[in-house]
Amino acid sequence: MLARITISGYSKKEIFKEPSGLNKKGLMFVILTYEMENNLYVNVTNKCPNACDFCVRNVEDAFGQDLWLKKDPTSVDLIKDIFSRNLSQYKELVFCGFGEPLENLEEVLSVCNEVKQKSKIHIRINTNGLANKIHKADVTPRFKSLVDSVSISLNAKNAEEYDALCHSIYGKDAFPAMLDFTQKCKAYVDDVQLSIVDCLPPDHIQECRKIADDLGVTLKIRKEVK
Repeated sequence: MLARITISGYSKKEIFKEPSGLNKKGLMFVILTYEMENNLYVNVTNKCPNACDFCVRNVEDAFGQDLWLKKDPTSVDLIKDIFSRNLSQYKELVFCGFGEPLENLEEVLSVCNEVKQKSKIHIRINTNGLANKIHKADVTPRFKSLVDSVSISLNAKNAEEYDALCHSIYGKDAFPAMLDFTQKCKAYVDDVQLSIVDCLPPDHIQECRKIADDLGVTLKIRKEVK
């Protein structure tokens, strides 16, 4: 079951109506939270500095939902939606949608703070690791006591391949920035992971594993969404 809230100003692509009989007023809704694998996922933004070849944005109805947003929700919107759920039934609250959640850093941290005050649910942020480039400052100290886990998309074994695969607006500077962000996260977050997609060749996966080992973090291999 999906929790939805009413927000005006969305185009037809980003909105849908409740099935007949569920909403007699015909109000339109957007998906801010969705369920997957016993976790509750939070859809924060479409914005992202990368345009990865394998991104779920390129897959129609990824996760069986239309997650596109025309405008970013506020922390008030997100908190209302999250607490419309029974959080005790979920393993984790995960910030992950069609964009880079840390583009909206203030909203994410505001939500984390509210959730931590009212729930014991584990909080994870799935990120491309470019928040420090986006905000032109080290944001990782702000994760302390608010974020339990950070999963950072490694995606490639070096800057050249990362640039060719992820097409970041930061070019080849993106890869070392992402690794630096990973290292900095370790001081403030208990569980820090690097992740790659399982479509990478085996030798590339091994090289990515070495990168994770050198940084002292776990490597997670995730399935490509097709």
